[in-house]
Amino acid sequence: MSNFKKIVAILKIVINNVYMLKKILPVLIILFVLPVQAQTMLTGKIDYTVDSAREELLKNPVKKLNPELVKTNLNDKNYLENKTYSLKGKAELKDRTLAFFSDSTYAVMYNNDKYHVWYYSNYGKLIFAEEKDKLVYPYKSYKYTPSGRLVNMGLRVSKDETFIYNSSGKLIAHWLKDKAYDEKGSVIMTRKYVR
Repeated sequence: MSNFKKIVAILKIVINNVYMLKKILPVLIILFVLPVQAQTMLTGKIDYTVDSAREELLKNPVKKLNPELVKTNLNDKNYLENKTYSLKGKAELKDRTLAFFSDSTYAVMYNNDKYHVWYYSNYGKLIFAEEKDKLVYPYKSYKYTPSGRLVNMGLRVSKDETFIYNSSGKLIAHWLKDKAYDEKGSVIMTRKYVR
């Protein structure tokens, strides 16, 4: 007998006995609703708003980036190769991941150090260095100038979503996939997005 037929048979019996209905109905509700709620709780994700993402980033004090590490990345050692990949639209390489932005800047993250992202000008000169607090979502990141001044901080919720704020906590952009939005919902920048 199929599950559906069993449920129909049980419901017919229950309807014929009102007294039993009062005792069995709560049990049936628990049996059918609890597994759905448990699955939702186990597989759910954290959702952030502009305000809750800001609060999360401002919880802990900002640390300084290692100046020696910055010094070794002042110039993109793979500049010509990375520019060629930019023209081909290739972003996932054997040893690094590239991101190309509409303002002609680009970012490099090396597979042997995924805690750092190096942002370069169109000419391969370091303009920003970013450090992450962990490698699983959601994670916090802090972007600095080569001299060590905090430029912005971000909460990376998923591969598709990031909130970015200035050093004072004002929203700069809310990235959703390949577009960055301001507080008014206008697109302010795009990027080549690899899924």
